[in-house]
Amino acid sequence: MIFDSLDVSYGEVWGSYRGMTHPEPMSHALAARKHAAGMDYAVLLSAQQRPLALVERWPRGKWRVYLFDDRSWRMQMIDLAPHHTGTLLVRWNTRWQFSNEQEYASGKWTVQETTTVSADGQVEVKSKFAGPREASTTPLLAGTSDSSSVPVRRFAAPVEDFLCPVPEFGDWQVFAPFLAQQGHEPATTVILNDVSVSEGSGPLRATGIEQLFSSGACDTREGPAVIEPIDVGMLRITSGQLAVSDPGWISDLRTVAVPVGEFPVTLSLLRTTSGTEVAAARVTFLDIPPHEWEMALRPDEDLRLLGEGQFYGVGVDTGTAAFMDATRTVAEDQLDDDIFIPLGSDSQFSVELPGAEPEPNLIAFCAGEGDGAYPVWTGRTEDGQVSCVVVDFQLHSANGAE
Repeated sequence: MIFDSLDVSYGEVWGSYRGMTHPEPMSHALAARKHAAGMDYAVLLSAQQRPLALVERWPRGKWRVYLFDDRSWRMQMIDLAPHHTGTLLVRWNTRWQFSNEQEYASGKWTVQETTTVSADGQVEVKSKFAGPREASTTPLLAGTSDSSSVPVRRFAAPVEDFLCPVPEFGDWQVFAPFLAQQGHEPATTVILNDVSVSEGSGPLRATGIEQLFSSGACDTREGPAVIEPIDVGMLRITSGQLAVSDPGWISDLRTVAVPVGEFPVTLSLLRTTSGTEVAAARVTFLDIPPHEWEMALRPDEDLRLLGEGQFYGVGVDTGTAAFMDATRTVAEDQLDDDIFIPLGSDSQFSVELPGAEPEPNLIAFCAGEGDGAYPVWTGRTEDGQVSCVVVDFQLHSANGAE
């Protein structure tokens, strides 16, 4: 194929995904912000609705290029690393051959050839035959199969033959020459056409949070349900920092600056025909309805780097979350007997780990349907005071979205 234009779209890095379009597309503007922040993203270069190259930008100045053949099969992977200022070195170049479409779909290659280049131009070419391809996010340099291999070829070459410029964002013509390795010949001038998705409405928004704590009937994806708020105790804050965390993994806490004192904790129970789950949990600091909601962020988190409907949130790996003072700790030998076993009951949704006054306590609760990541919202009054903090387990939203 000879091409004089490329369609450009953006998305999250693909990893081992073997499709032909972005599984998680993003806007041009979001990709540009991620580039400026040194974060990873992917660029798909296509022509005539056929993928030709997938370029992944990785942290620390590294890049990866996947090349597609005329069948739109992903047949080659090129890893580039910073060399000298303004240049990238092709450190690894891996090619695959597949005997048929079924083997391609399952990732079982017939031949894998990997070329490695050192910073001073020393080249090594290694071939493997009739072995399974292992999906990996690291360069495919060492195989794990028992496949036979031909002797390794080593030779010296001018390192300049393996260099390319570091692209500025949008300067994707830099990668056009690589496409010739799969038979796609660029014209003298290649025009880039932006076909990325629109910016959309941006990160997840706090919609209907107050209604999650209003008693009454509602509709869910499982059918009719009932919301029942229950009070589960008073949380003691001594440091002025509320933390939301999985009690089994108290590290790198997500915190909110709040008043010192004791404040009520409320759970929103969602009762359906299949059972009862915790839909949300709230700590109330002022008896004033929030004027606005904001996502609870760590200092290194930037809302501008989130795509459509995305959020930064609290990670849960034990099916349990907790409100606590940021200074509170939990002994590992307390976890099972004092938290996880009690919360394993179908009828118990929260548990308190007391602290001898004036030390802070901890209130743990079941996290919705279990492990995952969940947004934490800070409700503020019109003058900016913290009215409440809510962790939403996203089982039901008041606007009807599930």
